[in-house]
Amino acid sequence: MRRINFGEAIREALWQEMERDPQVFVYGVTVPAHSKIFGTVAGLAERFGPERCFDTPISEEAMTGFGLGAAINGMRPVHIHIRIDFLLLAMNQLVNMISTYSYSHGGNVKVPLVIRAVVGRGWGQGYQHSKSVHALFAHIPGLKVVLPTTPKDAKGLLTAAIRDENPVLFLEHRWLYWAEEEVPEEPFSIPLGEGNILRQGNDLTVVATSWMNVEALKAAEVLEKRGVSLEIVDPRTIAPFDDRLVIQSVEKTGHCIVADNDWLDCGFSAEVAARVSEKCFGRLKSPVKRIGFAPTPCPTVRCLENEFYPNAEEIIRTAEEKLGLPPIDLTKEDFYSHERKFKGPF
Repeated sequence: MRRINFGEAIREALWQEMERDPQVFVYGVTVPAHSKIFGTVAGLAERFGPERCFDTPISEEAMTGFGLGAAINGMRPVHIHIRIDFLLLAMNQLVNMISTYSYSHGGNVKVPLVIRAVVGRGWGQGYQHSKSVHALFAHIPGLKVVLPTTPKDAKGLLTAAIRDENPVLFLEHRWLYWAEEEVPEEPFSIPLGEGNILRQGNDLTVVATSWMNVEALKAAEVLEKRGVSLEIVDPRTIAPFDDRLVIQSVEKTGHCIVADNDWLDCGFSAEVAARVSEKCFGRLKSPVKRIGFAPTPCPTVRCLENEFYPNAEEIIRTAEEKLGLPPIDLTKEDFYSHERKFKGPF
């Protein structure tokens, strides 16, 4: 075990899988450039050569279709999109071709394609570069959708995604690249479709995705000072979504907040709320509450951007309301964010 950050964990998973399997290759716009996709592909081009780590034209649909062609011919491509906003330009390939290809061939053809895409805010990137939209992809049968939060999960889930025989979307929040924890050096995988309890608690369940787990952990730290114990459940994979940990937690606490890193309407938070309401109806002490992006395109001005994105303070106030507690004074709290290490979009 040694401490590495989220970006290093992704790089290590790629490196080890490329060493293990010569059919694995990595490609995408600006992949071998100086930025190295937040350092996640640093050294790969030098180690494995331009045939297994290379740049592409800015042609999202064509390059995604290229990945499909490689996958059905025995390769294991990892296609990187620096921003998920532009992955939307490849929706025809994703929805009409990649997700249905194995089904249309009676399961006789596999599509081991991984698509890495960066989500989340920077500073002032506006509505063109700040989406998450993971619920769009989770809605499509045939696509697996993964949202890791911790470095250990990033390495284990990416390893599993590369080894999977199905197309996997692997979505990385840009503020998480500097999160650090102990990660095993040897290769390992975490099964897709299994959630994780990030923090044990008894009073209220928070189901959070991606960056919102960081906010939830901070909220739990603050609320612990007044004797409130939050349990935080990270689904990690939202397609397929195994709700067993969520249901078990809510049956214990009786309260549920869903903190999603996305818009609320018709999103993943609605799916979680529906399942909890159906399966825990008799155990709920209060209605399920959802927290997410404001229902508007993301503003560019920082003061408005801060109002658009949910945060730990919103989780704290929602928890207080559900538990009938007066608001705690937060003026002396330091709501630390990895954004302090964010130096630019690359």
